[in-house]
Amino acid sequence: MAVKRSFALALAFVSLSLGGCGYNTLQRTDEQIKAAWAEVVNQYQRRADLIPNLVNTVKGFAAQEQQVLLGVTNARAKVGSMQATPELVNDPAAFARFQQAQGELGSALSRLLLVAENYPQLKSDQNFRDLQAQLEGTENRITVARQRYIRAVQEYNVVVRSFPSNLTAMLFGFREKAQFAVENEKEISKPPVVDFGAAKPGSK
Repeated sequence: MAVKRSFALALAFVSLSLGGCGYNTLQRTDEQIKAAWAEVVNQYQRRADLIPNLVNTVKGFAAQEQQVLLGVTNARAKVGSMQATPELVNDPAAFARFQQAQGELGSALSRLLLVAENYPQLKSDQNFRDLQAQLEGTENRITVARQRYIRAVQEYNVVVRSFPSNLTAMLFGFREKAQFAVENEKEISKPPVVDFGAAKPGSK
């Protein structure tokens, strides 16, 4: 009985010590990052799923825009070849490549959507209008998801760097997580322009 009591007391002491040194906070914020990252990936996937129908719709009215259409298709394929696992945020180099690929896809999509300016029939097509509305909503959700991830990483990284939780982080292998680049965040509130409801002067 004495041994069991001593063990229980030791376990309670260790638990209190870990809690006081930030272990529980590290666990909580790490889980927040995983959840936030899963939502980022989910919204990026939603965007990727819209692209084939969008490309086919544009192709139906603007088949001659081969370079733009191919650019979107290739950018989507590049993104699809990457494994956006939770472990990706622990590898700054891999995270940067993923971020760059998503940025390239966003740029390719913007060029594709600008093509519609030259095709009034495409702009008025109901299927295209439905897709552009879905894409606009998805871009907004991507922005929100990324902002949540940014906040979650900021909170976690502060815990990893702060004393005495930094000692606990080193002991249990908690390291700073990758973050979206500052230069990329300048564009975070600028989703592709997808509102073609009003025709430009001179369009027919």
